[in-house]
Amino acid sequence: MQNYTQKKPIVDRSAMRMVFTVFWEHTKHFPITASIILVAIVSVRSVDIAIPWLFKLFLDTLTLTNTTTAQISQRLFYLFYIIAIFSVLRWILYRISAVATMYFQINAMTDLSTRAFENLLGHSYKFFSNNFTGSLVRKVTRLAHAFEEVADQIEGSLLPIFVASTGILIVLFQRHFILGAILAGWLVVFLAVYYGIAIWKVKYDRARAEKDSEATGVLSDALTNIVTIKLFSNYDYEKNRYHNVMNELKRLRYISWGIGEGVDALQALFMIVLELALYYAWILLWQKGLATIGDFVLIQIFLVVLLQKLWDFGRVIRKIYERVADAYEMVEILRTPYDVRDIPNAEPLRITKGAIKFNNVTFGFSDGRRKVLENFDLSIESGEKVALVGPSGAGKSTVITLLLRFHDVKEGAILIDGQNIGRVTQESLRRNVALVPQDSILFHRTLMDNIRYGRLDATDEEVLEAAKKAHCHEFIARLPHGYGTYVGERGVKLSGGERQRVAIARAILANTKILILDEATSSLDSEIEALIQDALKNLMAEKTAIVIAHRLSTIAQMDRIVVVDEGKISEMGTHEALIEGGGIYQRLWSLQAEGFLE
Repeated sequence: MQNYTQKKPIVDRSAMRMVFTVFWEHTKHFPITASIILVAIVSVRSVDIAIPWLFKLFLDTLTLTNTTTAQISQRLFYLFYIIAIFSVLRWILYRISAVATMYFQINAMTDLSTRAFENLLGHSYKFFSNNFTGSLVRKVTRLAHAFEEVADQIEGSLLPIFVASTGILIVLFQRHFILGAILAGWLVVFLAVYYGIAIWKVKYDRARAEKDSEATGVLSDALTNIVTIKLFSNYDYEKNRYHNVMNELKRLRYISWGIGEGVDALQALFMIVLELALYYAWILLWQKGLATIGDFVLIQIFLVVLLQKLWDFGRVIRKIYERVADAYEMVEILRTPYDVRDIPNAEPLRITKGAIKFNNVTFGFSDGRRKVLENFDLSIESGEKVALVGPSGAGKSTVITLLLRFHDVKEGAILIDGQNIGRVTQESLRRNVALVPQDSILFHRTLMDNIRYGRLDATDEEVLEAAKKAHCHEFIARLPHGYGTYVGERGVKLSGGERQRVAIARAILANTKILILDEATSSLDSEIEALIQDALKNLMAEKTAIVIAHRLSTIAQMDRIVVVDEGKISEMGTHEALIEGGGIYQRLWSLQAEGFLE
């Protein structure tokens, strides 16, 4: 089965530091709110320790001897007022903490999601070719939810456990060293055992998270290609693929959750041991007159408070590690350098003429495949119309992706008006080059939005004018909602030819000095193609244009035709000259024009 996720290293201490570093970077954006939460939580838990101590004093007061009822009553009312004040104070602090937590987590999660999205936008064409879109979406959402879960566990469990344990230890040591020593020793053993178990369980949590991402990828891949599945009636095959990955996910969930249940059983046993040890110690101290009835109630309340918080300690640690494992997938991407990035102090590209020069360019993919282009030299004058033709795999599309700097060249340089595109900003480069691809994919937005994407500040009138030039106004006008029609995911509601015309309208609206047409008329029928050819001729009139086309009839009128074969230029000239040359171009033309006749 195809693996839709990259293998991730086990979430070790280094990975934990990476994740918590990212979380801390976003926590620092809200220092006042974070401080309020910290102070409120510590205060609440301190009050939680103080109130049981007041209950002890309350009970000890009731057991006083040689004291009048009036004196006891006065002392009881005094304690009652203090308990009431502390209870109201605790309620106020809880509310402050809740409101601050809500503000803090919502804003931090929004910042994390925004940062992840912005980071993904900056990655290269190669990155998106190697990563499944569905899995990337899942990683972005997991990062924000992981922060929420980790923050909840720290604020609601770990910090309260620390404050409660510290406070209870101080009180018990104050009452008698034995009581404090029993609890201190128990806490050391308990925390060490559970931390070790949590670390050991990480590998199973990582495997579960990885398989969950794979299941998401399989599901998304199938739904994206639902038309292909229906066309070939491969329902059973796709069901089996998803069934297999879900069965493996189920097995890993059984292991992970089964370990969790075993940990709960061990935890309960630990707590029984602590209760019995403290009760036994109290009996011995009471026999010697060193403990009171109030101390017994104090121990009982403390045990309820402490064990209630510690009961979920193992689960809290496991949840934190699980969420860290989830977040690490996206954090790893955040820490991955961009394959293609601007050099420091890169200048914007300034196009005056639109002349292009490929200067001894060599390029090959890093996976060890052959060189796609080797010592490629090509100069295109300002306003010249050049067609790239050749067999499939010859390197034509690579020329385009390198010009757009989706990849960086290995050797040589590409110049536009004498400026090395490797030394200018990517944003300025792509703003000055318009591309109409072979397979035009649209946003799930309105037709108006999709066309205006070529120039976001264009008026409605300019959008309509571009649509008319691209001959897509005709079909848009027939739609019930016209330019307000949503086109569906990837433009699925439109035909291939309609999507292509929208893409052409977008390029017309962009009005750049350099235009690239990559099989721009491949999805059009002959009648529409004739109309579009006229529009494209007008569009290219004052532009430098590079055209890739397998239908050679569409490029016969180009100023120059460049034949690319095995990463090099094998022929170059006008249509008429190449026809007479008897080379690759003449053979390709004969195959198309003569219908494979010898």
